[in-house]
Amino acid sequence: MTTNFIENYLVKIVCSVFDAYSAVLFLPTGKNDEYRLAASFSLGDEIVPGIVAPGSLVGWIISNRQPLLLPNVDQRQRNLGYYAEGEETHIKAFMGYPLPTGGALCVDSKRQYSFSDKDHKLLQMFADLAARQQGAMSRQEFSGDIPRYFVALGMVQELRLRYKRWPQFLHDYLRVVVDATGFDYAAFASVDSPGESYCIESESTKLLLSGDAPLVLPMGSGIAGWVFRNDQPVWAEGEDGSPSPVLFGKLPDMADFQAAVCVPVVVNKSTRGVLCLAHTSPRHIDESMRSFVQQSVEQLALFLENLYLKMRLRNMLPKARIHRDGPHPHDPDAATPVPSAKDC
Repeated sequence: MTTNFIENYLVKIVCSVFDAYSAVLFLPTGKNDEYRLAASFSLGDEIVPGIVAPGSLVGWIISNRQPLLLPNVDQRQRNLGYYAEGEETHIKAFMGYPLPTGGALCVDSKRQYSFSDKDHKLLQMFADLAARQQGAMSRQEFSGDIPRYFVALGMVQELRLRYKRWPQFLHDYLRVVVDATGFDYAAFASVDSPGESYCIESESTKLLLSGDAPLVLPMGSGIAGWVFRNDQPVWAEGEDGSPSPVLFGKLPDMADFQAAVCVPVVVNKSTRGVLCLAHTSPRHIDESMRSFVQQSVEQLALFLENLYLKMRLRNMLPKARIHRDGPHPHDPDAATPVPSAKDC
C-alpha cells in the first residue's frame, strides 16, 4: 500500500467524519521550508494542487505551528490557500491543525458553525496519526497497521451515522475495534449507580454475559473500576512479567488475560463508560494503536452524548409551556424551576 494511497484515504475519512465539504493535507517538500498539497478530498472540483500560498490560513497554521478554528469565515479577510481564485466564497467554516512533523491537516464546510471545540480536538488526533505515519516512512519503518486503523475509523463513523439504537451500534462497534487491534476480547462497561457500581453491557464474544441482562459489579472491581474512579486510561502490555491484569475483578470462567486496555468514555464531562480490550498473550501497544483506540472512543462518546441530549429533550418537552397568544409577563421568582440533569 503506497504512502499516497494512505494519505488520500486519510483525508477521505476525515472529510466523512466531520461532514465537511473539503479536507486537505499539506506536507513538507524537504527544501526551503516549502509545503505541498499532498492529498485532498472534496465534494467539488475547485481545489488547486501546489505549494502553500503565502498569507493563507494554511500558511499561518504551518508557520506558527498553531491550530485554528473559524466557525464563521470572513471572506473579506481570509484566504484558505488551496482553492482556485474566486472559488472559496461559498466556504463558511474552517479548522486546521499543524502536524508535529511539519505540515497541516485542514477541513472546511459550506455551513456556518459546522465545527466545534470537540471537533477540533478530534482533528488533532487525526493530525497526530498522520504525523506518526510520516515519521515511520522517513525511518523506513512503515507499519501496515496504520492504514487498517484509517479504514476502521471510517467504519466506526459509518456505524454512528447508520444506527439510531444503542445496542445495535455497540455490538458492531466492539467487533470493529477487536478486528482492527487484533485483541481477543472487547467489552463495554457503564456506570450503574454512580460511585457504587458499574455494569458490563456488551462483549465482542460471550464470556461473562448470559442473555441480555448486564452484569453488575462493585465500583472497586478490577481495572475497569479503577478507571471509573480515576478517569485515567490503563495500557497494560504484559511484556514486563508483571501480574496478569484483572479486568473486572476475580470472576468465575474468566480467561487468563496477559494484556489489557481500559479507556474512559467521557460524556457530559464525566466518565460514563469504559472501553475494555484484552488479549491472552502479551501485546505491544504502539502509539498508532493508542491513537486509534482513543479516536474510536471519541466516536463512541459522541454517540452516547447524542443519546443523552435526546433523552433530556424527550423528558423536558412534556413539561414545557407553549405560548401562542402574544407576549406573556415572566416572574422569575414564581417561575417553575428547570429540571436538573438528575431529574431527566
